[in-house]
Amino acid sequence: MAPALALSPASTAPPPVVSTPAADAPAPPSTWWRRFLEDLDETWDSDQYELYVPLHTWHNRRSYTAEHIAGFNENPWGVGIGKVRYDSLGNWHSLYMMEFQDSHDEVEPLAGYGYEMTWRQGANWRLGLGYTVGVTARQDVSYVLVPFILPLASIEYGRFSLQSTYVPGGKGYGNILFTWMRWKF
Repeated sequence: MAPALALSPASTAPPPVVSTPAADAPAPPSTWWRRFLEDLDETWDSDQYELYVPLHTWHNRRSYTAEHIAGFNENPWGVGIGKVRYDSLGNWHSLYMMEFQDSHDEVEPLAGYGYEMTWRQGANWRLGLGYTVGVTARQDVSYVLVPFILPLASIEYGRFSLQSTYVPGGKGYGNILFTWMRWKF
């Protein structure tokens, strides 16, 4: 005969405490987002400024009819200012605001953050590639804020830079190369 199993009475001790994060606690920010916010903070704290002067807006001739091109403004008169800093690797960061005349001769404001990795080419020359993220508002969309993320490229000599972005698009919209000058104070 098999021995009988002894059953013990139900335990009155409380269950062990298991530590779990609260369901409503926010997740810790990711590393790239935390670094992005730190870059914004450090740039905002900079005491260096740049002047921006829009120079040219080129509409890709493959995307527009000759009539459209003839009616577009490609001289985007305007002005802007930015807080700027170079990080420990020599990369460019800016918080900026700019206003210019868009393709239809209407005022277009924009504001954003720009970043470029830079490569020194001799004592005073730099080449840069990066991105800009921000918002703009256009008359043809009733000045509703429109977010953007666009590529940046620049060539710099001393305190003077030429910088451009390309606005992608399709047939009859976008496909614009926008170029401006930067001057460090």
